[in-house]
Amino acid sequence: MNPYFNTNYAGNHFEFYSNSHIIPLLIIISICISIFLFKKYFRKSTINKITCYFLAFALLAQEISLSIWRIVNGTWSISNSLPLHLCGVAIILSAIVLIKKKYLLYELIYFWGMGGAIQALLTPNIGIYGFPHFRFFQFFVSHGLLVITTIFLTVVEKYRPTQRSIWKVFLITNFYLIFIAGFNYVFDANYLFICYKPVNGSVMDFLGPWPWYILSLEVVGLISFYIYYSPFLVKDFTKKAILYFRK
Repeated sequence: MNPYFNTNYAGNHFEFYSNSHIIPLLIIISICISIFLFKKYFRKSTINKITCYFLAFALLAQEISLSIWRIVNGTWSISNSLPLHLCGVAIILSAIVLIKKKYLLYELIYFWGMGGAIQALLTPNIGIYGFPHFRFFQFFVSHGLLVITTIFLTVVEKYRPTQRSIWKVFLITNFYLIFIAGFNYVFDANYLFICYKPVNGSVMDFLGPWPWYILSLEVVGLISFYIYYSPFLVKDFTKKAILYFRK
């Protein structure tokens, strides 16, 4: 088997904030900036449709490729291979939003996608798989596409969350957490990392021991929702201020 597709990888191990970590982040940021700069171009009917379908296809294709990798290597399991983490669910929902344009799903992927993907990109949970292993590319492509898609829907399609979206998504997230807790118990899984923390380290390491870090995550999650909403809060405040002083 190709050594870059095998689970027994003897190549370069992944290291936080090494060149192989920083370069993918810079590429993702550059693409997001490009979307903002060329937003009018992406709004052209034909270009828009092609881009939406391309992003939807790429999101689903990379998710399928991860399952194929696990099946080929004999590591696929219902307890660790389903797209049930927030990023996994957001990837599926993103593909649907790109084609069907469902606003509620956009609200979910804005907070789940931006929050989950950015956290994952800053503290990747990919074990030893550094560049140029398949898992390295798949991880950064999947989470990068999630951020790129969210930016595309926001900047090009002109979707935006509201303050009501924050609490709506927070409530849905907690119902989903309850469902996942039951699923984890039945299948001895650890989706959403609510049974134990990621082995590679994450922000959870600073939130106390189990189960208290789960409660801490609730607070961190709500704060992060407001942080991701803050650009719209500033925009609305600025607009109101300008209108007020023009009177």
